[in-house]
Amino acid sequence: MISWDQIAGYPNDPTVLHPVKCDRSHLWDTCDSTRLTVRGDWVHIHWTMASSTDLSRIKESSDTGKQQNRVVTEEEWLQKWEANNIGFHNEQGHPLLKKHLDLLLNGRSGLRIFFPLCGKAVEMKWLADMGHSVIGVEFSEQALKDFFVEQNLSYSEGSIPEISKAKVFKSTSGNISLYCCSIYDLSSKIAGKFDGIWDRGALVAINPCDRERYANLMLSLMDKNCSYLLATVSYDPNKYKGPPFYVPEHEIESLFGKFCEIKCLQMQDVFSERQKVWGLDYFLE
Repeated sequence: MISWDQIAGYPNDPTVLHPVKCDRSHLWDTCDSTRLTVRGDWVHIHWTMASSTDLSRIKESSDTGKQQNRVVTEEEWLQKWEANNIGFHNEQGHPLLKKHLDLLLNGRSGLRIFFPLCGKAVEMKWLADMGHSVIGVEFSEQALKDFFVEQNLSYSEGSIPEISKAKVFKSTSGNISLYCCSIYDLSSKIAGKFDGIWDRGALVAINPCDRERYANLMLSLMDKNCSYLLATVSYDPNKYKGPPFYVPEHEIESLFGKFCEIKCLQMQDVFSERQKVWGLDYFLE
C-alpha cells in the first residue's frame, strides 16, 4: 500500500492522456525492508513488512508470464458483475484504508475523494458520512445501482453532456457522485480535481498496456497536496494470468516518481483459498 502526496507541477491539460504499446517487459520485484535511494526532494520509498510468508523464497521473475499480453475487455467486466463474480468486493471495507486513513485525510476536512473503478465499495459511504465529497467512476451500471440500494441511499440519475451515453448517479444528499462510463472518458474538466484518491483494485485491474495512460489520468486529476493511497498485489505471474495484475515497484516509480513523493506503508500476506484456487502459493498486498 503506497501513499502519494506533494504533487508538483504536473500539467493540467487532459491531452496528456495517450495509449501506450505493450512493448516493455515488466519485472517482478520483492521488497526486503530496504530504504531506497532518495532523489532530490521527490521520492522516498520505504517498505514495511507485515507478513507471515517467507519472502526469502519469493524470486523475481524475468517476465510477466501469462500477463504479458493479457487484455480484459469491458464486456468481460460487465459479465463479472452480471454473474456476481465479484470476489474482489469487500463488504466490510478495506482494513488498510482504515489503518492508514490519517495519511489520506492529513488532518483535513471536507475533502473531494476519488474512487477509480469504484464498483460498489462500501468505503464511499463511510467517507461521505465523515463529511467528505466522494466521486467514483465505474463501467458497470449495475454496480453503481447496487451501491445505492445496499447502502439505503436515495439517488438521482442523469446524463453527462461531455460523454456520449454516459450517466452520473448522485445521492440525494449531494456528497456522492458516481460516473458510469469508461474511466478514460473522465477528465478534470468533467469531474474536477481531487484532494485524495483511494485506489484499491483499479491500477491492478487495468490492462498492463494501459498503465501509463491510467497514471497520466490520475496525475491530471490530482489537486495540489493530493494524497493517493494505492494498494497493489504480488504473486507469481507464471501461475496466474490476472487480473488482478502485479505492478512492480520500479514501474510505480516510473509512472509516478517524477511528480510524487512515494512511500510504501505496508506489505501483508492475504493469501486465502481464493488464491489457492488460482494455482498460487503466496499472495501479498
